Order: sequence, then C-alpha cells, then structure tokens
Amino acid sequence: MATQPEELLGRQLGPYTLDRMIGQGGYAWVFAGHRPEGSAAVKVLKPRYSADAEFEHRFRNEASMAIDLQHPNIVHGQEVGASEGYTYLAMDFYPDSLASRLEREGPLAEPLLIRLAGDLAAGLAFAHEQGVIHRDVKVENVLLAEDGHAVLTDFGIARAVSGYASATGVNMTVGTPHYISPEQAQGRALDGRTDLYALGVTLYRAATGDLPFHSRDWFELARMHVEEQPEPPRKKRPELSHRFERIILKCLAKHPADRYPSALALHDELRMMADPGRRTSMFGIAPRSTVEIARQLAAAAGRPRWLLPTLAVLLVVVVALLVVVLGR
Repeated sequence: MATQPEELLGRQLGPYTLDRMIGQGGYAWVFAGHRPEGSAAVKVLKPRYSADAEFEHRFRNEASMAIDLQHPNIVHGQEVGASEGYTYLAMDFYPDSLASRLEREGPLAEPLLIRLAGDLAAGLAFAHEQGVIHRDVKVENVLLAEDGHAVLTDFGIARAVSGYASATGVNMTVGTPHYISPEQAQGRALDGRTDLYALGVTLYRAATGDLPFHSRDWFELARMHVEEQPEPPRKKRPELSHRFERIILKCLAKHPADRYPSALALHDELRMMADPGRRTSMFGIAPRSTVEIARQLAAAAGRPRWLLPTLAVLLVVVVALLVVVLGR
C-alpha cells in the first residue's frame, strides 16, 4: 500500500480516479477526483487506519449514516467503499471552502456572514432532528458552492474517532482544539448545543479574522474555553452590528443552557436580522443579573422598569415577615 498520498494520484478506487490531493487530516487524505458521472471529493483513510478493523468499521458506519443526511446545507455523500485495501468516502466536490476564502479575503461582510450562518444553522437543525451531532464544526468543514450557499461536511466522522478512542483506549484528539465547546473539553455528555458553540467560534473567526482563544498548548486552550470570556467581536471589528455580535456571543456562552436552545432557534433569529423594527437589545443575550433581566422583561411588556424589581423586593419582605410570625 502507498505510504505517501502522491503515490495514489492517477489510481482508481472503486469508480473514482484520484486526480490531485486537496487536503489531509490526522487519519485521512482528501483528493479531488472524478467518475464517469462527474467530479467528486474522495476522503481516503491512511493505511494504518484502513488496516485497523475497529477504526475502519466505525468509519464506514458513520460515513454511511452521513450519506443518509439529505439536506441542501449538508454535503451530499455519494458512496462509502473499499478498494485495493483502502477505505474511502466519496462526496460531491465543492470548489471553495470558508477557510480558503478567509485566507484570500480576510473577514467577510456582515450580510454575507448572516447568510452563511443561516445556511449552517439550517443544516445543523436538520442533522440534530435526525439525532446526529457534528462535533467538529470549523471553517475547514464549511464548503462554498458556486452560487455562494454554504454546506457542512464531515458529519459523523468525529463520532467515529471518539468511539474508536473510547473502545480501544488509543489517545486521539476528538474535535479541533480551537473550536471545542467547554463541555467537550471537559468530557461531558454532548447534545446539539455543542455544535452551536463551535459555530460561534466559526462565525467569530469569519467576522474578525481571528479566533477567540490562542495557545499552542491543548490543555491551556481547553481551560480557556471553559473559564475565559472571549473579547467581544466589535472590539476587533467595530463595523459589526451590535445585533450580530450578540448572536455570536450567545453561541459562545460557557453553559449550554445559556446558548440558543436549538439550531432552529438560531436560524429563526438570523432571519429576523432583516427586521429593522426589532430592537438590537433583543438579539442574543450576554450574562446578566436577575434585576437586568427583570428590567428588560418589564420594558418589553410596556410596564415601568422599576415594577418587577420592586415586586421582587416586596416578596422577599413578605417572606421574611412570615418567617418571623411563624417562628413566634
């Protein structure tokens, strides 16, 4: 078997001829290729993983599941198979990625960011409804079609790596350190809101040209995701709107309960960005005190701002009096 990806160029795996290498990760090479019906991107497991029965089995299972996810904002998988000792996953080919575009152009204009965010939230909402968590949302996994819409790739692959690491005890990094959620860094149970955190990091980078946290040490990065607050995006790029900044920061909330309850809720809020009548302060949330929340609720309901805090104080006084009376 080939030990270098260049040795596979021009070779055929199943119906696919591998034309050129376009990327690689820790466990696979990615080639631009073609078959009689058209072009494809072909992810090929590196030899050591193709030869590992446990890893190969999990990869094929997760790849097959990803192929079943049929949505306009999820890359379409064509086939998962094995040929000449190699295991591969073939997908529709896209000419560009968000990572490449950011490298060429720098931070993107806010209207484009909102549109891309809406595409990604729609894809995640569909996957989450099917019980599938991505676990590795990042700019490299956002592909751009010729008409400009965004699609997510590599669904289920992080789960294959995670399951393999758990089953074998092999130390493998699951997810990308700069994008992992606090609960992912702590090894806690995950749901769809972990993808919203990674999407928040993705939008932060696309909006500012920078990541929220930097460190060469994996454990330090994990600590920062768990403990430190990111610098507000508008400090790095003042022309961003308060609305969009609030949405990004809500996605980046440390606790899952403080993020959007679902990708669908995020998608709905992004659609409302076009409504000039909706108050900026109603987009997203930042950590607030109970009094601040009460003030916002009172204002939204058309009541005086002092009403709810006053009622809260009166309630405390009444409870204290009852305790005194009952004590006597």
